[in-house]
Amino acid sequence: MDLAELFSEALRAIRTHALRSFLTLLGIVIGVATLVGVISVISGLNVFVRDKLFGLAPDVFVVTKFGIIRSHEEFLDALKRPDVNWEDYQRLRAELKQAAQVGAQVGGTAAVTFRDHRLGGVRIQGTTANYASLMSLDLAAGRYFLDSEARAGQAVAVIGWDVKDELYPHLDPIGRDVLIDGVPFRVIGLLTQQGKTLGESRDNVVMVPIDTHRKAFSGGRTTLDVLIQARDGVEGVETSADEARALLRALRHTDFRAPDPFGIITAESLQEIWRQISTAAFLLTVLIASVSLGVGGIVIMNIMLVAVAERTQEIGLRRALGARQRDVRRQFLLEASLLSLAGGLAGVLVGSLVALAVDRIAHFPANLTPGTAALGLGLSIAVGLAAGYWPAVAASNLLPVDALRAE
Repeated sequence: MDLAELFSEALRAIRTHALRSFLTLLGIVIGVATLVGVISVISGLNVFVRDKLFGLAPDVFVVTKFGIIRSHEEFLDALKRPDVNWEDYQRLRAELKQAAQVGAQVGGTAAVTFRDHRLGGVRIQGTTANYASLMSLDLAAGRYFLDSEARAGQAVAVIGWDVKDELYPHLDPIGRDVLIDGVPFRVIGLLTQQGKTLGESRDNVVMVPIDTHRKAFSGGRTTLDVLIQARDGVEGVETSADEARALLRALRHTDFRAPDPFGIITAESLQEIWRQISTAAFLLTVLIASVSLGVGGIVIMNIMLVAVAERTQEIGLRRALGARQRDVRRQFLLEASLLSLAGGLAGVLVGSLVALAVDRIAHFPANLTPGTAALGLGLSIAVGLAAGYWPAVAASNLLPVDALRAE
């Protein structure tokens, strides 16, 4: 029997028991859909985290009071640390030799208004003038404030897209005033729209000079985040971070045996934390999908054994007419493979729809790649071959005389 004839017979057998074939596929469909959907979401989040969420260039690191917190105990310990204050920032900026540039930011929330339009809970970030270059900010209109404006503490602001939509729905915001907690600021720039992440808008922000923020909102008492760009690029991050650590420990009079009373965050450390989280999620997904695929494989094996029992006389007749053992074996293996392939195709389709829905509705970034789809299809075919092997061998080992006599 040639391959075309084997394929035709396998399709005929599947169509003959269409409902049974459909029910057989469910385990494969669920397993592949779970695998494809979750891997697509993890892949999308990996790309988003790397390119946008943390926003740190590879050669920029942050000195902060808290650093990366991994537990409640670490958070409580970090609360006891002294703030990273304005004097610390000035000393770091003046004395670091391995830094290309040093910037700072401080944050809070407030309500913003323009005429009769009001938007509450807006993130108000006070930054140095070089923050835009340190964080590679893109502006849709206008400009970021200058160093001279920041040093003079001028009341200028760069707004996010949500603020523009809410306060200036049909107006150009550049050059107009905005009230931040009742304090007037002149809008000089509009950030490029960033969209939502995990359901939270990244455009609900206003940026002002850090001196202005400290005087108008925080009174200079809020801890700062100090951003440092290494002089020698990515290769110089470790050296620059060590220099900043030594200087800040000296300013704190920290004993050499004591841990750092501050945190240092690099792009690599953020990526490492995320890799640990995404790897754990991936392994959990593989475990869940493996259980479902295993159940699907057992169901396929059971159905193929039933098919062998039901078609014993047909097998005997084929053998009597000249079909070889390998022809019978290949026929049943092909049937099992086609069943699992159909389940894999359906699972990839369902997983793709799930990933699309997560991306569009829940605003979780999802990235379905050809490799993910191929992985789902490959696993489904492998399960089909493994599940169909024993029934195929059992069918091929039937003696023609015994098979023809079977009731």
